[in-house]
Amino acid sequence: MASSGIAAIGVGLVVLGAGLGIGRIGGSAVESIARQPEATAKIQTAMIIAAALIEGLALFGVVAAALLVKQ
Repeated sequence: MASSGIAAIGVGLVVLGAGLGIGRIGGSAVESIARQPEATAKIQTAMIIAAALIEGLALFGVVAAALLVKQ
């Protein structure tokens, strides 16, 4: 029972961290595009790749926490 509570806290932290990271990337990308509109395509590509990597890491954390609950 205690491990499921710890896993739930872990999932919450993973989701919170992923949300903050993606939000920060998006904000920085918008600011960068506002400063250099001619670099929009490169900035958007880098932002999407970084967001996808963060999402993958978050999914890994959620799966790891789910496996901890089953033990």
